[in-house]
Amino acid sequence: MNERSFQRSLNLDTITLGLYFLLVVLGWLTVYAVSSSGGEADIFDFDKAHGKQLVWIGISLVVGIVILAIDYRIFSTLAYVFYGASILLLIFTIFAGKEINGAKAWLEIGGQRLQPAEFAKIATALALARFMSRQGFSMSNLSQVGIALGFVLLPAIIVILQNDTGSALVFGSFVFVFFRKGMSPVLPLLGLASAVMTLVTLYVITLGDSFNIFGLKLSPIVVMVLSIFVIVLIAWGISTFMSSRKYFTRNTLISLGFLVYFGGLAFGSELLFEQLPPHQQVRIEVLFNPKKDPYGAGYNVIQSKIAIGSGYIYGKGYLEGNYTRYRFVPKQETDFIYCTIGEEMGWVGTTFILILFFLFLARLHFMAESGKMGFTQIYGYSCMSIFFFHVLVNVGMTIGFVPVIGIPLPYFSYGGSAMLSFTILLFIMINLYAHRGTVLSRSL
Repeated sequence: MNERSFQRSLNLDTITLGLYFLLVVLGWLTVYAVSSSGGEADIFDFDKAHGKQLVWIGISLVVGIVILAIDYRIFSTLAYVFYGASILLLIFTIFAGKEINGAKAWLEIGGQRLQPAEFAKIATALALARFMSRQGFSMSNLSQVGIALGFVLLPAIIVILQNDTGSALVFGSFVFVFFRKGMSPVLPLLGLASAVMTLVTLYVITLGDSFNIFGLKLSPIVVMVLSIFVIVLIAWGISTFMSSRKYFTRNTLISLGFLVYFGGLAFGSELLFEQLPPHQQVRIEVLFNPKKDPYGAGYNVIQSKIAIGSGYIYGKGYLEGNYTRYRFVPKQETDFIYCTIGEEMGWVGTTFILILFFLFLARLHFMAESGKMGFTQIYGYSCMSIFFFHVLVNVGMTIGFVPVIGIPLPYFSYGGSAMLSFTILLFIMINLYAHRGTVLSRSL
């Protein structure tokens, strides 16, 4: 193969780029709707959030162009370097970071705040792709899986030490990468069941009052464990009845294992809940009952749901939202920007945005599946997982389905770190995907 065949020939994915620009423009228009007081502020007022966001969009585009101009092989070659630098930056933030809302997760540089955790997600995706794409990696090798998990857990633990639980939870999205690489589906299903059981347990705990059963006063957690016992007992009976006698011992041991695991999970959830700071306990309580603290922790969710509901089918019209104009919802340009879409554009507008994100995620999945390098595939899965987690949790927060944990909506929420990091995350994938033909030809 001659040298010319090795030359880089960009084949940019115009569909993904088109979706990116559409999301960015719609996001900026939404930020403008929040920060301009109904369009009264100048569009280029750089003292307002929309003006600052416009600057960050410009910076992000410049950085994105630079990324597209870089040799795609550098992302694999320097993956561990990027990861190590991000870990050091996270540790540095613990000691020298600026504390905001109880989290010491920001660095102030030249009057601008950057959140290192946003960029640590990218570095983790690169390091994980480098390690899991190397020859000989196998999900059946426990030591290799342990190292891969270490790449994910290390930054997550450091971010937790910064008291930024929301950002730390994003690293949990990498579980999809492990599943896609061959991890048994039993583990993700067990994880999902554990999450559901934990939420149900927390709901029972937040009820507070004891239950009176047959004249006995039982605490909510005891009732929860008894319910688990009854469910497992029924499952054991059905499985034993449906199978032959030789599986009696196996079914019994499996049922006992589930009983011990989920029973322990229930008691563990209660213990963990009691160890949480009071403000985090209140956040969990208002998840199930926002009216428990309507002027405190539940205020944002209540106002957000009212704002979304007030838009009905077609919305009040762009820049015509009363809740948006008069800032009834705190942090509306960041964590709760989705309610602005709901108020001004109604059900039609929110559905359109969700469809755009679905197409965006579907495209990322297609790009990952089409990658000819293992590195591109794994990075693509990581990229898609991070975006999916952010969309799911942010939208869930605004409608009261998940706790308020401060997760931005990609390309919509105001914030320089988020805009820049999401652009870098995506444009690296676009660069890698652009060379799928080159990689294929080199492998022949």
